[in-house]
Amino acid sequence: MTMDPAHDTISGEQADQRDVQKNNFAEIGGNSEPRQEPRRVNNDPRAKQQKGNQVRRDRRDVHGWVVLDKPIGMTSTQAVAVLKRLFNAKRAGHAGTLDPLASGGLPIALGEATKTVPFVMDGRKRYQFTVCWGEERDTDDIEGRPTATSDQRPTREAILALLPRFTGVIEQIPPRYSAIKVQGERAYDLARDGEIVELAPRPVEIHHLTLVDQPDSDHAVFEAECGKGTYVRALARDMGRILGSYGHICALRRTLVGPFDENDMIPLDQLEALCDRAASGEGSLADALMPVETALDDIPALAVTRADAARLHRGQAVLLRGRDAPTSSGTVYVTVAGRLLALAEVGNGEIIPKRVFNLTGLTASPGRNERN
Repeated sequence: MTMDPAHDTISGEQADQRDVQKNNFAEIGGNSEPRQEPRRVNNDPRAKQQKGNQVRRDRRDVHGWVVLDKPIGMTSTQAVAVLKRLFNAKRAGHAGTLDPLASGGLPIALGEATKTVPFVMDGRKRYQFTVCWGEERDTDDIEGRPTATSDQRPTREAILALLPRFTGVIEQIPPRYSAIKVQGERAYDLARDGEIVELAPRPVEIHHLTLVDQPDSDHAVFEAECGKGTYVRALARDMGRILGSYGHICALRRTLVGPFDENDMIPLDQLEALCDRAASGEGSLADALMPVETALDDIPALAVTRADAARLHRGQAVLLRGRDAPTSSGTVYVTVAGRLLALAEVGNGEIIPKRVFNLTGLTASPGRNERN
């Protein structure tokens, strides 16, 4: 067995796949698709099920990540549905909601990649956003109704002096129009019904916040790199209040999500064109996939023998033996012959499998294992 020294160990999610789908997707805004109902069977194995005049192809096993450069106007749930249709995939989910008015990186997990969604969700995010001064809105973005106005406009010096107050660990009150649950109801549902939603402040971490541009007195462009749970809309709202000018988001783009950056993003039209070429035999959908283990970049890799792999695949622990056995403990991803096998915990002299991957079906092309 050999440990990959290039990565640091981090604590992994210990829930099984059902818990991941139930808790992470439902609570954080992902979209774990329901299991398909049993299909009718006839004597023609090539037959396609029809509902009315609509033809539905049999779903297939597709495993990997697609980082969609989401266009403005599309919801994250719609994006997942589009990719699921394009790949004809059985399972799909996204790793972090991106508002309809926002563009940029929306990592979508297909098949067994859904088991690695928490590792992407917990990673850093980077946004470039434009604040429009002069109005605060109930949604904290351009789609809302004005709730406060000001004729005052902040100077560049005033903005720069403010930025340190919003760097590091800060207390942030989430927007009223957010997916946070209040007594079992989503905050945005309560707000749309006219109820006054009081959300408690919570700690968030902002690693970097910079002023990128100030094209005119009414607008300022920022870049923020932040941790899980940070609302950029709330950041714009709070800066506007302190500056006395009020403000709301009028443009937003996500440029980093965990291990995925702009180099990994693919626009929807390019993805559709690739799917069309693949359907005509001129390419492969595998070229659009990134390997499942891409989401595990910050986790050590542990290679095992085929004999140990067989035990882990059955859910059995494997004893660590020999001088080459790793001395560290924590979460690892296990490989056999260069192929992802499982997420496991190393400790007390053994490897304990937590999630086993079954990568039978369409996976990323071999060349996608090397990051650009």
